[in-house]
Amino acid sequence: MNQAQIENKKENPLANIGFNIVIPVVLLNQLTDRFGEHGPLIALVVALAFPLGYGAYDLIVNKRKNFISVLGIVNILFTGGLALLKVEGFWFAVKEAAFPALIGVGVYFTAYTKKPAVKMMVYNKNVMDVDRVESVLEEKGTRTQFDHHLKKSTYLLAISFFLSAILNFGLASYIFKDIDPNLSSTEAASVLNEQIADMQWMSFIVIALPLTVFMMYILFYVKNGITRYTGLGVEDIFPALKEPPSKN
Repeated sequence: MNQAQIENKKENPLANIGFNIVIPVVLLNQLTDRFGEHGPLIALVVALAFPLGYGAYDLIVNKRKNFISVLGIVNILFTGGLALLKVEGFWFAVKEAAFPALIGVGVYFTAYTKKPAVKMMVYNKNVMDVDRVESVLEEKGTRTQFDHHLKKSTYLLAISFFLSAILNFGLASYIFKDIDPNLSSTEAASVLNEQIADMQWMSFIVIALPLTVFMMYILFYVKNGITRYTGLGVEDIFPALKEPPSKN
């Protein structure tokens, strides 16, 4: 596979999120209390195998670094590590808030680099006709203005992660309660497993849906900037919206 083929090969976002986030979290939840006192360690190792394997595949086969795999590994290490240490309650709430907060800080500082995070998540070839946009920006001499627009878009992206941190902390504080010390290790692991499972499905309603709306706003904000500085229409920016040529 040559370099051009690698660059043109589109990432499957569902597979990316599934192997790096969803499957590992489900395994961590389901396996923790199924192997006795060694359950947390076994669950951690099995869950880590998915983002590690997916990230290695992307690096070796597709010659690209997978940022989502890194996030998945960090998330599983945090969650599994807390389970191994038998930490509960408040510290799980801190963990749930710290993860998106750290990402938000990282995203914010990318605004001051040549590759702001919004380029990876929104303004990329999997979503838009970046080559055409770049060409028109050069023709019109509006590159500087558009780069400033992407910088502001990156600030918005960082805000979305800070919002997620606040929502995560509030929800996790409500869900994760101290576990009765009189319970056996297996029973305590089962209770913790239920709390993690509750966090998983409730976070979709309380956190994922509002953030999805926020991400859609950022997408349209970037699109409006492209239109303003290039004059391109929606179908020119998003190739997937173009109608296929009619067959005579």
